[in-house]
Amino acid sequence: MTAETAAAPPKFTQGSVMRHVLVMTGTGAVGLVAIFFVDFLSLLYVSWLNNPALTAAVGYSTQFNFFCMSVNIGLAIAITALVSRAIGAGDRPAARRLAASGLAQVTLIACAVAGAAIVFRHDILSVMGAGGEVRDVAARFLAITLPSNALMAIGMAAGGIVRSVGDARRAMYVTLSGGVVTAFTDPLLIFGLGFGVYGAAIATVISRIIFAVLGFRNCIRVHDLVARPRLRRVIADFPAMAAIAAPAVLTNLATPVGNIYVFRTMSAFGESAVAAFAIIDRLVPVAFGVIFALSGAVGPVLGQNLGARLFSRVRRTMSDSFLVTFIYCVTVWLALFLSARLIAGLFNANAETTRYVVFFCTWGVGAWVFLGFLFVANAGFNNLGQPLLSALFNWGRATLGTIPFVTLGARYGGVEGAMTGIAAGALIFGAGAMAAAYFTTNRLALKAGTA
Repeated sequence: MTAETAAAPPKFTQGSVMRHVLVMTGTGAVGLVAIFFVDFLSLLYVSWLNNPALTAAVGYSTQFNFFCMSVNIGLAIAITALVSRAIGAGDRPAARRLAASGLAQVTLIACAVAGAAIVFRHDILSVMGAGGEVRDVAARFLAITLPSNALMAIGMAAGGIVRSVGDARRAMYVTLSGGVVTAFTDPLLIFGLGFGVYGAAIATVISRIIFAVLGFRNCIRVHDLVARPRLRRVIADFPAMAAIAAPAVLTNLATPVGNIYVFRTMSAFGESAVAAFAIIDRLVPVAFGVIFALSGAVGPVLGQNLGARLFSRVRRTMSDSFLVTFIYCVTVWLALFLSARLIAGLFNANAETTRYVVFFCTWGVGAWVFLGFLFVANAGFNNLGQPLLSALFNWGRATLGTIPFVTLGARYGGVEGAMTGIAAGALIFGAGAMAAAYFTTNRLALKAGTA
């Protein structure tokens, strides 16, 4: 890194906001969708073992892992927000110190979460509705993947740090590398070496190792963005980290909690319903990986402009992000509607599972227009100093926007009714979050006297 580079103005405080949003989203989406697509292939390969119990077990394992992943995402959000603000304010030494402290904190917290998850995995799977062979397979699957949770957390945090300086390309290469390796190791371990469903778990661990190593290298050797961690600074910086991470983690935990209720509801309709939900659960990240990437990519853009007190650009970032979300989600909705039966056929789904998948691709997927708005609004809340609003809307959607709607929908319309209930709750809370995001942005501008 040259002195000229260090003295350059923050990247996202200049030029077209829409271009920054699209470039950051596009580069982030390539690597992220690659990982999600490999997960999709893993479930596809497992379904070819022609044992519905194995497909259901992987579905339960995915939801369980989502708990740990939600904590990791919240920690990565906090590091990204802190580092990008420091960079936006022109304080690179503070950015390096916060990155070092944050990585140390992330590692310790991720190890603690994984340890607790391993101990209580059987009980949690039972609460989710898994039993018998399905629970046993899921528990063994998790025993393989959970110890690597810290590696995943480090990789995600490192990616956030790299994106904080606008280096979306290298962040993309890290996630893409993990996905490419898994694409080769999955079939080799599942079929070639005969590990079956557990081959998919081993492949997940390998990808996380690569993810962490490459991400850490980019932070230290490429950008020199991580100072040597000091115990005193790690402790002193923890309140700033926790102020964002705690509500962000709380926010992200809402989704898996809501999904547990949905999973329990679906399990009452038999393995065909659970298998359908497992397929949908792997299909959604691939189809809407761009939206996941957008909600993560917009953070550094917001953070730098907030640090530079450019509130008009903060508002423009929110507007452009909502527009991209709407156009993308409607386009994907059409694509899934046209390919619904082909997707079900790839997984050798029986007639009942196919019916549920087709219904989701026709009607249920509409929920993602408003879930996309919710994700973007949450990114805004987390990076604009209002993380409690993010927690409020996410938990509201996961509880009031899920439990009563899914319960009534399942009672009167079965599995299809439950999916309709999910969409109804998403509409209410997604639209509300979008309105609150604009209100928050305008209030910040008024407070600073720049509206």
